[in-house]
Amino acid sequence: QVHLVESGGGLVQAGGSLRLSCAASGLTFSPSSMGWYREAPGKQQRELVATITRGGRTNYAESVKGRFTISGDNAKRTVTLQMNSLKSEDTAVYCCNAVREEIYPYNYWGQGTQVTVSS
Repeated sequence: QVHLVESGGGLVQAGGSLRLSCAASGLTFSPSSMGWYREAPGKQQRELVATITRGGRTNYAESVKGRFTISGDNAKRTVTLQMNSLKSEDTAVYCCNAVREEIYPYNYWGQGTQVTVSS
C-alpha cells in the first residue's frame, strides 16, 4: 500500500519560513517526479507549487520563484519544500505528489498539511 506523508506545516507570520517534508512508502518503482501542490481557501482547483524530476530538474509556479526551493531524493522517495519570505497568499493546504509516467504508471497524493501565514 502506498502512503505519502507530509510534515512541517503550521502557522507563521508573513516574512517567515517553513520547511515541508514528504516521505513516500510503498512505491516499488521510482517516480518520474515528485512535487508540491496547494489548495487555497475559496479556490476549488489545486495549483502547482513546485516539482522535481528524477533527474533533478525543477519547476516552480511564478508566484513562488525566488522564495521557495524544492529538493528531493528519488531513491529514498522523499521531497522537501523550503519556503521563505512567506506571504498571506501562500496560505493553503499543501499536498505532496508522486507521479510515474513510464511503464507501471501511477499518480499518488498525500493528505496535505496546512500552512497558514498571518499578516
